[in-house]
Amino acid sequence: MENLTNINVIKEILNRHGFTFSKSLGQNFLINPSVCPKIAEMGNAAKGWGVLEIGAGIGVLTHELAKRADNVAVVEIDGRLIPILNETLSEHDNINIINEDVMKADLNKIIAENFSGLKVAVCANLPYYITSPVIMTLLESRLPIDSVTVMVQKEAGKRICAEMGTRDSGAVTAAVRYYSEPKMLFEVSRGSFLPSPNVDSCVIRLDIRKAPAVSPADERFFFRTVRGAFSQRRKNLANSLSSALNIPKEQVAAAVKAAGLPENIRPEQLGLKDFADVSDLLVKFTVQTA
Repeated sequence: MENLTNINVIKEILNRHGFTFSKSLGQNFLINPSVCPKIAEMGNAAKGWGVLEIGAGIGVLTHELAKRADNVAVVEIDGRLIPILNETLSEHDNINIINEDVMKADLNKIIAENFSGLKVAVCANLPYYITSPVIMTLLESRLPIDSVTVMVQKEAGKRICAEMGTRDSGAVTAAVRYYSEPKMLFEVSRGSFLPSPNVDSCVIRLDIRKAPAVSPADERFFFRTVRGAFSQRRKNLANSLSSALNIPKEQVAAAVKAAGLPENIRPEQLGLKDFADVSDLLVKFTVQTA
């Protein structure tokens, strides 16, 4: 179905199905006709590819993905949208709509059942409140995917795509860059949605690395070190890690020095290799816990 970004068409469909927006699910449907074609084109929707979409709304992006990719599987948590999607996407025979919570769904199984022999991309217009959890679930699960293209809050996108060693970087920056190469694609104004959110958005793409960017001796402790460092980012690295990891400051300071870093360096000044070096030097001083 065309014209899915037309406000009158949207309202007619929603009214006919008795649908009202859910604040708890962070629902904002795209009404800017130029956005979804760009997401599909830049998000690897093409012949030879399968696309896993998270959250379909009324199918605006799904429609564009299905026109380009071999197969599309949609994971949509809101069961009220399923009959709407069955109507708006009825012209396509390459879409599988799955009424599940992406945080609980077996994504490996979904990918295996829908995309055999295809390269796999993920595309999503994510509610702001689940941006980081969903992205980290996709990355940490080490799914057989090649890219993740998502619409996120503009400020979140800046943090996710920040270069390590800059003021915008943080724990999520490090985690994303560990698993992928992030890129800011384009910005989307708040007026592009119904209802209109209070902030602007942007579209980013994470190209999944074949292997992590660095190779820490203990990956789990590496991430504990990263999270601990940024939990008190106004302090210098030795102070923040001593507090977060419960290791005497003298030992942390010695590790920082042994890693070739200045004594008063702050967490936001470190690169991924710096974090890996420090975590490798500190892991022997702490008991491994969850």
